[in-house]
Amino acid sequence: MTDRRATAERRRTVPAAPPFAKGGAPLLGHAWNLVRDPLGFLSGLRASGDLVRIRLGPRQAYAVCDPALVATLLKSPDFAVGGPLWDTMELLIGKGVATSNGRVHRRQRRMIQPAFRIDRIAEHARVMEEEARAMAGRWRPGATVDLGEEVFRVAVRIVARSLMHVDSIDERAERLSGSLHTVFGGLYRRMVLSAGPFYRIPLPAHRRFEDALADLHRLVDEIIAERRESAMDREDLLTALLAAKDENGEALTEQEVHDQTVSLLVAGAENVASTLMWTFQLLAEHPAEESRIRTEVREVTEGRPVDFGDLPRLSHTRNVITEAMRVRPAVWILTRRAVADSTLGGYRIPAGADIVYSPYAMQRDPRAFVRHLEFDPDRWLPERTPEAGRRAMMPFGTGNRKCPGDHFSMAEMAIVLATIAPRWRFVALRETDAEPRIGITLQPRRLKVRAVPLSGS
Repeated sequence: MTDRRATAERRRTVPAAPPFAKGGAPLLGHAWNLVRDPLGFLSGLRASGDLVRIRLGPRQAYAVCDPALVATLLKSPDFAVGGPLWDTMELLIGKGVATSNGRVHRRQRRMIQPAFRIDRIAEHARVMEEEARAMAGRWRPGATVDLGEEVFRVAVRIVARSLMHVDSIDERAERLSGSLHTVFGGLYRRMVLSAGPFYRIPLPAHRRFEDALADLHRLVDEIIAERRESAMDREDLLTALLAAKDENGEALTEQEVHDQTVSLLVAGAENVASTLMWTFQLLAEHPAEESRIRTEVREVTEGRPVDFGDLPRLSHTRNVITEAMRVRPAVWILTRRAVADSTLGGYRIPAGADIVYSPYAMQRDPRAFVRHLEFDPDRWLPERTPEAGRRAMMPFGTGNRKCPGDHFSMAEMAIVLATIAPRWRFVALRETDAEPRIGITLQPRRLKVRAVPLSGS
């Protein structure tokens, strides 16, 4: 009798496993939902609970749906960067600051953070404005513009010039753009279908992926080698990486410099480009907001090129970008892995478990935002933003995993937008398809617009 009571007591004190999410198919479980409609599936998970289990074929994962629990997850040492997304991303960026954990991550972050000082970002603002102005100067009145391609190219050029002060920028930026575009398309397929032997079959798509990945890494190595040989002290992020020392006076290894460079290049190209694509697409649908940006920029700059010092006064421009990141976040799904048996939200999480959370679902949750599906930049006015909304908004992460380049990215997007808006407005064409294309990041499937010049531009 005593043993029976002791067993019952242990059962009461050991946390329970979280409930399973509703739905799912035989054998496949919820994997079918993730393939068929991942955004809808993730957005609906909170109806099953703040923390739920999902079945992915024979495996199971844990989905965190509550913003407060996500913040706990991201700050807890019991959960490390890992899981299907990051396992796949290591193919591209190696063990950079985005994918490393523990002591290695802390060391790398301390060493690269000076590269993103505000004074350094201010110096790169000229490059951001130059590239945005050059892009706008290529368009012709009434011409059809593929804004997706244009924005991706300019994001690559900005990060290449700012990060690596690349010589022969035109030829190398095109190589970088082409390689990154091919690699990102292949990475998502490898995340959802992690069948290693399948990708060794010499199919044309597999060869294109491998060739593009190899060319990307080869190009980065060429640029780093040229910088070391030149011994030039340029005011860019690569110089900062090469000069960085840890608390013991040790520099980054050759592989660490390579991986950090690729990590920053990828984030600065793909994530920034995706956000700008959505921003321009949303402004084409909301011309009144576009007109407000135009008025604000003209009042602040009085017709001169926008510069870094203007950004604090471009409040509506920043709010438009923030709202675009909320409604259409570039990063829509992220994963973590439990490093030990632990608890989260009062539930038991076993060591080795994969944990999933979705910025897309959190940032469009009606519990956090009134009229949650509407594009409303004014919701970010200080007097209007509820605390629940601030907690749910994590476009750059939080805690010690917050993106070190967040201020650089925001400055870049604001300067590009403030440079284009006074010169052109865009009219969406029938060829535009604003449905999200599911990949490692979210982007419009096609973003074709007619470019209309503005008087005085």
